[in-house]
Amino acid sequence: MSKKQRSGIVYSTDPNFQYNDDDSDEDAETPTPNQQELKVWLERKGGGKVVTAIKGWTGKTGDMEDLAKQLKTLCGTGGTAKDREILIQGDFRDKILTWLLAKGYKAKKAGG
Repeated sequence: MSKKQRSGIVYSTDPNFQYNDDDSDEDAETPTPNQQELKVWLERKGGGKVVTAIKGWTGKTGDMEDLAKQLKTLCGTGGTAKDREILIQGDFRDKILTWLLAKGYKAKKAGG
């Protein structure tokens, strides 16, 4: 893991200064899988390529990235995790939905 970036802080003359990054995402506890209410979408991105999108993540970013890695391995394809959304290349909506339900997540199909 790398150090957190402290952008905008250059120097402080206050001897009691404590840096506060206001990043409550990393301090929050990750909800258990049965507390996550995920929606699995099928979307078309630039160039008409189809991606499976998993939206509704409420836990830590690191845990979302771990879930994305597991889903990419499951589907044997690439993808990304950013902005509280996991994108998996290709149409794997049914396969991902079945896997999420088996792991105890509250997940359902969304969007057509």
